Amino acid sequence: MAWSDRKRLYALYLRESGRRVGRALRAGGSRPLWWRRTTPDRLIVAPTDLRAIDPFVAEEILLGRFPLAGRVLETEGESPFEIDLPSRDFAVRLLSFSWVRHLRSVRDDAGPERLRMLVQEWIIAHGRPSGSISWEPDVAAQRVIAWLSHSPIILRNAEHPFYRRFLRSLGLQVRYLKRKAATTEDGEARLRLRIALAMASVAMPASAAALKKASRLLDEELDRQIWPDGGHCSRNPRVGLELLLDLLPLRQTYVNLGHSIPSRLIPCIDRMYPALRFFRHQGGELAHFNGATSALANELMSVLRYDETAGAPFKSLPHSQYERLQLEGVTLIVDTGKPASTALSRTAHAGCLSFEMSSGRHRFIVNAGSPKFASDRFRQLARATAAHSTVTVNDTSSLRFSASRFLGPVAVSGVSEVKAKREDTAGERESLVASHDGYLANFGLVHHRDLAIVSRGRTVRGRDRLSAADGTEPPATSTAVAAARFHIHPAITLRADGPHNVFLSAPDGETWLFSCHDAGIAIEEDVFFADPSGMRQSSQLVIGFPVASQPEIQWILTRQG
Repeated sequence: MAWSDRKRLYALYLRESGRRVGRALRAGGSRPLWWRRTTPDRLIVAPTDLRAIDPFVAEEILLGRFPLAGRVLETEGESPFEIDLPSRDFAVRLLSFSWVRHLRSVRDDAGPERLRMLVQEWIIAHGRPSGSISWEPDVAAQRVIAWLSHSPIILRNAEHPFYRRFLRSLGLQVRYLKRKAATTEDGEARLRLRIALAMASVAMPASAAALKKASRLLDEELDRQIWPDGGHCSRNPRVGLELLLDLLPLRQTYVNLGHSIPSRLIPCIDRMYPALRFFRHQGGELAHFNGATSALANELMSVLRYDETAGAPFKSLPHSQYERLQLEGVTLIVDTGKPASTALSRTAHAGCLSFEMSSGRHRFIVNAGSPKFASDRFRQLARATAAHSTVTVNDTSSLRFSASRFLGPVAVSGVSEVKAKREDTAGERESLVASHDGYLANFGLVHHRDLAIVSRGRTVRGRDRLSAADGTEPPATSTAVAAARFHIHPAITLRADGPHNVFLSAPDGETWLFSCHDAGIAIEEDVFFADPSGMRQSSQLVIGFPVASQPEIQWILTRQG
């Protein structure tokens, strides 16, 4: 490990130690939260849930089976909260009560009765704050939102003792979230916690001062996490969709009750819509960068139908550091950035200068994405540069992630500077020239990538080059071997035509020819992590080149027919 990387790692250990000490001090107090018996006397409103429902899941739950997180738990008459759960992902889904929405599809009283029993079982098993998954701030925030949004189903025909017990538990969870807000890790979880508290302040009786405080704190978090270009500070395209699914009902609840809307809420929503459309391919799918996985089409449409900012997607997201090239039905979306901070790098991917390409309604070149439900091993594999459509050097990643349990999987070294410049000609050419220094410390190399859509959208040209820090050719003694990888969407069929040409064909027959005359193109097995059905076998094109003797390759995609 380079000395500069070692110093950075030591600094991260010291910073994390200080953060944990501060969190412990702020969380101190001699009186446990659950001793405070303040209970709301009623619920005022139930915010709408925009997420999709699945009647099949509802039927399974009524039968004692829970199909969550890619697994099925057969309870055999026992409480799901008292038995071993199949995975952490499953536990998060179960304990957050995100599945409650599916029971809206049940028309008789069987749904509410079953739901009340499950709520009661959760209160008995997990009703007091603890260090378990159930009381992780993000899980608790999701549960508060779910309980508030679906309280009409949970409380339909409920007897008074259960009604009071439900309200008492909600009150306790809200107080717990207030206490945890300042020490929750930065990112999506902290913002969702503020959304849950703002939602609780309008859905449950609260003083004018409490309403104002929840609104102010939400504003502060929105301003901090939603950048001026509408992107989220995690740089994950899917986070914007997830947040909008909660922010839109919250906005409508403020309006319906006649409360003053938080001043930053509507401007932030208006900024997030263009960013969401920026990452959307023409077929409707979101691009897979920095932890993004598959998004349900009906959830995406349920959010987009409230978009009042409709228009052509931006060409750039300067704060989020992404570029979009689009010409005559061909789209390239390119990652030209790095994690915003160490804390926000826990879910970041080493995909600098990776791109996705779509033509019409088909995605041809993609990133492998992040698995929706998988072990931590697969999640870490998906973060590697090799899982992205960009260049690796000696099979290493452009970001290096910590393996320390103390620090967590944060980025500890790698990309520190990214340069990007557009060179467009209206209606004729969309192009980007970019570089990053992620391989400089270990190999003394800078990666340069040029991308362009030309010939009225019939041709995509690319160039990948490795140089010394000053832009000159690498030393002749370099032993580095580079590999340009192009991950192919599973729906695309490949057919080699000699060592330098591969045909890429979509299901409807649209075909592109991928060519590289500087080196041979290998078709290798691959895994597409972000398929809606789970991890799926796919293929990738790999062009290897020894940096010392061949520091540059050029490749081209040409539309056929």
